[in-house]
Amino acid sequence: MLTDVAKVFLPAVLSFALGIGLTPLLAHYLYAHKMWKKRAGKVGLDGTATKLFNRLHEAREVGTPRLGGITIWLSTALSIGAIFLVAQMSESSFLMKLDFLSRDQTWIPLSLLILGALVGLIDDFFEIKGPAGNGTGGLSLFKRLFLVGAIGLLVGIWFYSKLDVAEISVPFFGALSLGPLLIPVFALVTMATYSGGIIDGIDGLAGGIFAVIFGAYGVIAFFQDQINLAAFCAALLGGILAFLWFNIPPARFYMSETGSMALTLTLSVVAFMTDALGEGNGVLVLPIVAFPLVLTSASVILQTVSKKIAGRKIFRIAPIHHHFEALGWPPYKVVMRYWVLAVIFALIGVTIALVG
Repeated sequence: MLTDVAKVFLPAVLSFALGIGLTPLLAHYLYAHKMWKKRAGKVGLDGTATKLFNRLHEAREVGTPRLGGITIWLSTALSIGAIFLVAQMSESSFLMKLDFLSRDQTWIPLSLLILGALVGLIDDFFEIKGPAGNGTGGLSLFKRLFLVGAIGLLVGIWFYSKLDVAEISVPFFGALSLGPLLIPVFALVTMATYSGGIIDGIDGLAGGIFAVIFGAYGVIAFFQDQINLAAFCAALLGGILAFLWFNIPPARFYMSETGSMALTLTLSVVAFMTDALGEGNGVLVLPIVAFPLVLTSASVILQTVSKKIAGRKIFRIAPIHHHFEALGWPPYKVVMRYWVLAVIFALIGVTIALVG
């Protein structure tokens, strides 16, 4: 038991320490090369400028670098690699037991973390170096959703054909057999989770939310005896907290796509791995554990549908966290209340996952 606890806590501490140590170097590079949008401005889903959002955020849109998500995935990958190498070179049985890089629990989420990070990194570079550096250079949301859905389909095929996963668990009711339908369901869950990544819009908001979510799934994995997966979530949590250290207002940089795509793709995989593979309830508690992401996506969908059908807006700005800003709430007030909601819903989701 003590070895399992150390196996989970050590990666979190190491990722955090590496992130804190590496971030000043990253920040220096980002500022030296002016890795930010060259002109303030955001375009809505309907192709029009979001005037109210631009007025609220134009002072921070220019001059604050993107690509801060590098801190998260780089510190996580380095901590995993460091523990693996020490375990391989050591003759100590204790140190060997600390290695959590395993084919059955961590290779898939780690691969999705790196894949999402690299795809997001490329998109961020196009965003920054685009024709005007004002958001016209990167992929549109619809193109990114298509790409994420394609990745989800491929991973879903792997789960179904290679890992023999053909069902999801319904809390308090048992297994629901999906057969080959698991593949499109996997893709839809991946796309839905990614769409919530637009919560990255206020200093400290996304970092705090994702820290709570991955902490919750780490607890679920731990109590399902998926210790290696729990350690992976803990490593990711440490990296997120290191990012958050520098993202608390005033932010040194923004997470951007290289962080949000990496985290949301990884979260989708972790949810499925704590489900049938872990004989738990990982998938259907995802909307609860990740309720702030669901709220974010739902507010954008409702706003878009209302504008197209009724010709009027429900919120002053979507996503809804910007609506509260437009009402006059200070950004820190929005962030803190979102953090509180994230913890409450994470606790509810963890309870259902473990009891159901």
